This record gives sequence, C-alpha cells and structure tokens, in this order.
Amino acid sequence: MLKELADQYQCENSSLAPYAVRNRDSHGRRFPEKSHPFRTNFQRDRDRVLHSKAFRRLEYKTQVFLNGSGDHYRTRLTHTIEVAAVARTIARALSLNEDLAETIALAHDLGHTPFGHAGERQMNRLMIDDGGFDHNMQALKVIDELEIKYPDYNGLNLTWEVRAGLLKHRENGDMYLDGVKLPRNPVLEAQVADLADDLTYYGHDVDDGIDSGLLTQDMLMELDIWRKAVTFANKAGLKPGSERYMSFSVRNLIDMMVKDAIVNSHQAIVDSGVNSVEAVQHSGSRLIVLSSEFREITGQLHKFLFDFMYFHADIKKVNDVVSEKMQRLFHYYIANPGDIGESARGRIESAGLKRAVTDYIAGMTDRFAELEFNRIFKN
Repeated sequence: MLKELADQYQCENSSLAPYAVRNRDSHGRRFPEKSHPFRTNFQRDRDRVLHSKAFRRLEYKTQVFLNGSGDHYRTRLTHTIEVAAVARTIARALSLNEDLAETIALAHDLGHTPFGHAGERQMNRLMIDDGGFDHNMQALKVIDELEIKYPDYNGLNLTWEVRAGLLKHRENGDMYLDGVKLPRNPVLEAQVADLADDLTYYGHDVDDGIDSGLLTQDMLMELDIWRKAVTFANKAGLKPGSERYMSFSVRNLIDMMVKDAIVNSHQAIVDSGVNSVEAVQHSGSRLIVLSSEFREITGQLHKFLFDFMYFHADIKKVNDVVSEKMQRLFHYYIANPGDIGESARGRIESAGLKRAVTDYIAGMTDRFAELEFNRIFKN
C-alpha cells in the first residue's frame, strides 16, 4: 500500500502522544518550500543532515582519542550514530516523534572543532574577547549558513524544531532564535537527544577507555554503576576481566541507563500532567531525566572519566600538542587570510576576520588540520 504524506500525518495523529511534536504543526522553514509527496519535514531534515559535508567530516574528528590512533576508538561520527540510535529507542518507547529526535541527534555535533573538546576549549580561548566559541551555536551556524546546497540561500533550510533543538543551556538565561525568545524547556524530542548524548558517551567512553588500557576492571569496580553492570556478566558465567566479560558489561551499562531514562521519563511526564507541546515547554522542569539513583551513579561515572581518562597524562600530552597547533593555525590565518578557503574568505566582510577564520578551522577534520599545519610550518 502506498503511504503518501497525508497517510503519514494520519499515522502520527494516531500513534504519537499528545505532547509529541507533529510534522503538521511545525513552525516551518526560514525559506518556505513545497511539501514532499512521500517524506515529512523531519524526514527531509534528517536526510539533509546525512547528505551534508559537515556530517561526512565527523568521520575524521576526534571523540576522545585522536583520530587515527586506533581503528576501534569512537570518532565524532560513530558517536553521533550511536546517539541517534539511543534517541530513537527512547523516543519510540515514549511515543514521541522519532524522526525529530533522530535528526537533532544527528546534527548535534556538526559544530565541533577538530581534536575534540581540547580543540573546542582552545577555540573558545582564542575567541574569548570576540564572543567565544560554543559547538552548539556552531552547529546551528553550520546548518543555517556554512553548508552550501541551494541556489537562492545558504544553509540546509531545516525546520524551526530541529534548529531550536540544537540550542541548549536555556536555564542560564534567555535564548533567542530568529529574534524569537525560546521557551525555558525544549520539546521532549530535543530533551531526548540531549540525554541520549550523555548516556552514549558514558557508555562508549568506558568502552574506549578499556580498549586503550587506561581503564581496568579493578578501577571500574570502584563505581556503583559498574558493579551493577557486571552482575549480568557474572550471572552469565563469564571470566572477570576477559574481553567478553568487559564488552558484555559495557553493553549492560548502556542498557541500564537507557531503560532507566525511559521508565523515569515516562513517570515524570505522567506526574507533570502535560498534554501538549506547549505545556512541555512551560513546565517547571525538564521531563526527560534519569531517576535520582541513576543521576547519582552516572554523576560518579562522569567524575571518574574526567579524573582517569579525559585528563589522563597521556591524553593531556596529546591535547596540549594539538591545542598549540590550533593556536598557531589561527594566528597564521589571521595574518594570511588569503590562505583560508574561498567560502570563508567570502564571509570576512560580513562576519569579521576572526570569526571567518574560526568557522574555517572549526570545519576542519583532524587530518586536514594536521596537513595544513605541516604545509605551513614544516616547509
């Protein structure tokens, strides 16, 4: 049976919760477009993200371990795909709009610099007197301005809901999109993508830490959440510390967190009494949340990863090197703007030299940044 757009709208009406975002109710795009006969707005948004250059570049951007340092470590791309999978699971269980949650998840890291969070911190330091740098705001700039696809305008022309979903930290003050003040709370689909990001990196960073040798079974056994995870491996009769034991435990670590997010978020939604998207946006707090127990034990895990992995001496040494490279590239391009890409040069007049250089460097992969550094400074 052929499923046309009207059929998909009808399916949403019958299958989605009253507080889920429906395509028919979208606030639309900055530049109006005709509807597609077979794809909803959020499906089209997802595909535009997947087909963007910025998405493809995520393959060669660092998550934790420098890109190219190991075949099995996560990159920014594999992280993004895992976030999208978790977001779909949570959204489906809660009868939310899966396509919207998935699209926000797929786009959430498009604004990341090369060299992971070390690169972002360095870029923020370099631009601290000129508005700073935030990868969430940069992701919005990528989809609104920096991608070049269409004859009459820059950007991917995504829907309001996806664009608003990329903007976080609203609790720190008023936030605006296209001059419109955003509600305190994002829609539930955006909240799902946000939490899925946290849960995913908790799990896969433990996995990568184990593969790298930075984290061991003995170290992890200090954590309440790991002791919960390994009970399943113990019941299965696996040998403690073995590859199968550790991999199965990581699998259960992620599964426990996602299950808790689903069950607790559902209860939070019921307790809140929300029955519309607007009620969600103006409720007293976020509704896609972990239970108090899991907030505590994931908080322990978060601190553990910072103490023993993210700022481990070996990783810090590498991060210090790449941060210096970014700094030198930045100052070189400021002095030699003719060396930045054509599109970036075209934005100097409107955005200013520093911001144009920042956009250019932020769009680089680790690999290209290294090639540029060697071209400029090692000849």
